[in-house]
Amino acid sequence: METGSANNIEAVADSLKDITLARDGNVAVITLNRPDKLNAWTAAMESSMRVALATCARDNTVRAIVVTGAGRGFCAGADMNLLQKIDADAGDERELAQATRNATLDWDVSLGPDISEHMGGRFGYLPQIPKPIIAAINGPCAGLGMVFALWCDMRVGAENMFFTTAFAKRGLIAEHGISWLLPELAGQAAAMDFLFSSRRVESDEALRVGLLNNVVPSQDLVSETVAYAQQMAQTVSPRSVAVMKAQVWKARFQPLTDAIKTGDDEMQKSFASEDFKEGVEHFVQKRAPNFTGR
Repeated sequence: METGSANNIEAVADSLKDITLARDGNVAVITLNRPDKLNAWTAAMESSMRVALATCARDNTVRAIVVTGAGRGFCAGADMNLLQKIDADAGDERELAQATRNATLDWDVSLGPDISEHMGGRFGYLPQIPKPIIAAINGPCAGLGMVFALWCDMRVGAENMFFTTAFAKRGLIAEHGISWLLPELAGQAAAMDFLFSSRRVESDEALRVGLLNNVVPSQDLVSETVAYAQQMAQTVSPRSVAVMKAQVWKARFQPLTDAIKTGDDEMQKSFASEDFKEGVEHFVQKRAPNFTGR
């Protein structure tokens, strides 16, 4: 994974709008930063998020990514000013649609099986980032904000958070892949309930149905999520994580026999990696690992 000095976190952080990007050791922390608007999603936020995540994907020193919200909410969904301006005939010319319309993958996606044929739309690039992306959901997570959170690899929620699809209350539909993601995570009956009713799904229910990996006290949300990410950054092979992330996403589109073959092929490749050698040596030598991702 190449890292250019012009592409690291510090070089791009000041150019981002409606989000912030910071480094905490080997973990990048992205914060949706419109707290007065409950971090409602804007075209600038979408473009900046793409830049921030691409930067993290290219930076070898970043091993995991945490995304959270400033203030009392994660994301209230699309900014109402944008929704009010929508022209039904605009199609792909809508402001949000244009934010990453011509964006292309500009990071290394060579590790693991190719999943590009299955990934499209606004957020299909997230599964192709070869690092774990964890949403630390600190409050209301609605509409487009919920869609983004479900595209992340894992979700940790504060006790006071809640999800709501919101679409049916706005005369909209299940957008940007949530009609596929939500049943995959929570099951079809629960997905129908959440989509049709647009009701609030509180943290305890979200954990029970599989939308959250964990629930923690609000004041500890970011620190505990970053600590978990740091543990991964310090103890596991980034190469292994990148390959397994691609395997898991690919397996959703494969029959079992193909998933087994993919695993067998990737296992042979891993035997030739530096991280495999290091994984054995640090265990035998009873020392901390020094994985390089190669």
